[in-house]
Amino acid sequence: MTAYVTTNPATGKTERTFPELDDAAVSDVLGRVTDAYPGWRATPAADRAQILVRVAEAYEARSDELAALIATEMGKPVKEAAGEVALAASIYRWYAEHGPDLLTRETLDPQGAQESVVQTEPIGPLVGVMPWNFPYYQVARFVAPNLVVGNTIVLKHAPICAASAEVMDEIFHTAGVPDDVYVNVYATNEQIADMIADPRIQGISLTGSERAGASVAETAGRNLKKAVLELGGSDAFIVLDDADVARTAKVAARARLMNGGQACNSPKRMIVPTDKVEEFVSVLVSTFEATEHGDPTDSGTRLGPLSSVAARDGVAEQVRRAVEQGATLHTGGEVPDGDGAFLRPAVLTGVTKDMDAYSEEIFGPVAVVYGVDSVDEAVTLANDVSYGLSGSVWSGDIERAQEIADRLEVGMAYVNEHGTTLPGLPFGGVKRSGFGRELGRWGMGEFVNTRLRRTAKPRG
Repeated sequence: MTAYVTTNPATGKTERTFPELDDAAVSDVLGRVTDAYPGWRATPAADRAQILVRVAEAYEARSDELAALIATEMGKPVKEAAGEVALAASIYRWYAEHGPDLLTRETLDPQGAQESVVQTEPIGPLVGVMPWNFPYYQVARFVAPNLVVGNTIVLKHAPICAASAEVMDEIFHTAGVPDDVYVNVYATNEQIADMIADPRIQGISLTGSERAGASVAETAGRNLKKAVLELGGSDAFIVLDDADVARTAKVAARARLMNGGQACNSPKRMIVPTDKVEEFVSVLVSTFEATEHGDPTDSGTRLGPLSSVAARDGVAEQVRRAVEQGATLHTGGEVPDGDGAFLRPAVLTGVTKDMDAYSEEIFGPVAVVYGVDSVDEAVTLANDVSYGLSGSVWSGDIERAQEIADRLEVGMAYVNEHGTTLPGLPFGGVKRSGFGRELGRWGMGEFVNTRLRRTAKPRG
């Protein structure tokens, strides 16, 4: 039975199934992207960029359709889904505008030669493994820079996102990407491992779980392949003593509930001065309780289901276990009656280092609030996890907040905002949140040959 299934998480009903890639077809796919590479590489960068403009235009023209598709597919409220479509379009536009310039050769100090230049060249066929939580945005982060660089791509999306993967494939090819330059596959994990090991593939990019990242990194390392991994996160949201507690708590609540809490860079751990915890928690609780879940295809819905019943049950179990181990549950954590993968948003306090919830990532609408007595304690707590994706500091004193943000062991540190992602900003983490960067000029630099060409002076 196929693993690629569209099951509406709001109703539990299966709407479509998709056949998996046949094992015998794996070599054919690799042959296609390999054979297409020389022609795509030779295509002028400006022409490749113009195709991305048409991709962006297609996303914008089909925004309602694309938003409704992922609302049905993985449960994102349609208003948020439309925002994701717009963000993906902006990424394609950014690389269309800036990509060719980022490929311009750089002239160095000759250092005794006639000429020393650095050229930025593609490296060949790549594999991308994408997650379900941001079906369009995650693909754009990987595909846009690598298409404009001149690499070819095999794209495996999450099994629950087969329908949006199909539409993206159609958009790329209608816009002018040759059929064998971008190949969408409904592949198994074992088939992807075989592809990574094949000498025709030159690199792998994965956004997903820590477990999946470790598996891909092992295969890539064994076969000496470049890898970019964007994995989990347990982001800290540090509130300083001069911050407006009520306003900041409302911001934290909205950020935590975005996409049902299913974002690697969602603010999962909220660190607040001890004497402000009661007020902060009160605002979180009232905001969470006022946010009703509903049909994600309804424009008025602000909280949809989780991506699946299994995902919902996993988060509910994490909350239950935290309470069993001694944490205090202020609201939520229950599975409401009826169909669908819904979960009432939860607020926890009293989580200590000996509890599972202290160190694990909770991928759902759950806020964990900690009280601290000093800035040093806040920073220590923020850094005391195996993840290092992003974190934020909230204060009216910008310079003080910046100094504290600079102490966070993360790939992205924010002051008075959290999780902002834009096409020209680097995205990625440290520690067990992965390695490598996406977006901006940094995303153009991962799967390239930064080649030196040095020409000696004539002798005579």
